[in-house]
Amino acid sequence: MTHPPVLAEDLTAKARIRNAALDLYARQGEDKVSLRAIAAQAGVTLGLVQHHFKSKANLLDAVDKLVVDHFARTIAEVPTDGSPAEIATARDEAVRRMLAQNPTVVDYLRRAVLDPAGPRPHLVDGLVELTRREVAGLRWAGLASTDARESTQVLVVLARQVGELFLTPMVDAIWGRVAGPDDRRPRLRVVIED
Repeated sequence: MTHPPVLAEDLTAKARIRNAALDLYARQGEDKVSLRAIAAQAGVTLGLVQHHFKSKANLLDAVDKLVVDHFARTIAEVPTDGSPAEIATARDEAVRRMLAQNPTVVDYLRRAVLDPAGPRPHLVDGLVELTRREVAGLRWAGLASTDARESTQVLVVLARQVGELFLTPMVDAIWGRVAGPDDRRPRLRVVIED
């Protein structure tokens, strides 16, 4: 999924505010970012932020929705030709590419889901609902197994698609301490068994 870059001046004020919030939340965490800082980053007034979003919670929900929409658009662009395994692999690879092209989304997901205070329920609910719809659609079309439980399939898909990004910093830190200069880094793979 490669889209031409969108210039900030081409975005609506509401989109600029939401994107600025995503960027700042990804770098600092939402608890450390004020609406005033988001307004300054977006190049708008604090009043305009409040006009469009009413509260910080509503802005956070809009950022969560934007992240889920990144996944939804990416998955929607993957053809459903081939075997169930080929379709799953193509979707996983498309999500990997999307995340590689959007490091801010990766940083936001890491902060939002791995927060010691608990994951952001709205974001997790959005990702789960999207994945549940996709799994159900593939099962209905005969493109995913109906032998496995749907709930397990939802968990497996999400673990495959985002599990690596959560574990990669730890793996990289360890590998950097144990690998020799000519050692090729092993590929991280997350597996869920039912």
